[in-house]
Amino acid sequence: MVLYPPDDPFLFSINLFGLPIAVRWYGAIIMSGALLAAYIAARRGQDRGYHPDHVWNQLMLGLLLGIAGARLYYVAFEWERFAANPWSTLNLTTGGLAIHGGIIGSVLAVILYARWNRLPFWDWVDVSVPAYLLGQGIGRWGNFFNQEAYGRPTSLPIGVRIDPEYRLPPYTNLQEYPVNTLFHATFLYESIWNITGAGLLFLADRRFGHYAPAGKRWLRPGDLLFLYAIIYSVGRFWIEGLRTDSLCLNGVGGDCAGSLRAAQVLSLVLMAAGVVALIINHRRPLTPTADGAPPAPPDQPDSDTGRNDGNTTAERDEASPATP
Repeated sequence: MVLYPPDDPFLFSINLFGLPIAVRWYGAIIMSGALLAAYIAARRGQDRGYHPDHVWNQLMLGLLLGIAGARLYYVAFEWERFAANPWSTLNLTTGGLAIHGGIIGSVLAVILYARWNRLPFWDWVDVSVPAYLLGQGIGRWGNFFNQEAYGRPTSLPIGVRIDPEYRLPPYTNLQEYPVNTLFHATFLYESIWNITGAGLLFLADRRFGHYAPAGKRWLRPGDLLFLYAIIYSVGRFWIEGLRTDSLCLNGVGGDCAGSLRAAQVLSLVLMAAGVVALIINHRRPLTPTADGAPPAPPDQPDSDTGRNDGNTTAERDEASPATP
């Protein structure tokens, strides 16, 4: 089975009142994944007592810091490419976003938003994590339309065909690697892995987390984030080994001959951190909410400031004067 994207990278390109408006498949798919993830997270948040506006507000900040983090991470490892013209780092149309940088930016966004709105961080991050991994799985298809993030040539019955202008050496040699050469569809592998991992996180939360009966709630606040770090990193580690466009610790992108792949090193760190965090999280004593359930969260942002007052609905009702 040959996977080959449309010749045109644009979903549509029009001229409106003299202004060119173009939407790339890549951007449309990334946003589709983000919006679906936010919709699911909003539903999950409501189940835990959060106002859905929190998720949509968080999405805006997450997109901003996530994209910034993804770009800065990529530029840090490919600085030689941008050193002659640093302003070119702002031109995202040439490619160059690294998902690990995006994850770092997204986590920072959650920390800032939770702190500003006085939300319990560990419970709040667990609301979004499964949907976030689902969004990553959908977003990987953007790489397909950009003809990027592919692997080495493959003899498997399924592969992706890459046009010569999108190939990296030595695969630009058409005599050795003709136009019909199939490459590992690593974007597809990671998409399937992420969507499956998201399903496992949803299932874990339903069977052993927030949605489980009180006596079966083995998961504690923060556990879904730690499981995410393990699940995503295991998949990314082996898939990264197939790619030809990795960011390398020696600052040279490609198959990283003679160097370690940055994504694999970070994946190992995240796997270990996730395991250690799970152990620590389950060795510490439970808070006064003895069944492991988090304190009731503030239910909605203040209409004027966008911040919570730090109290749940019940606490606000108790503080209100009784009506005759």
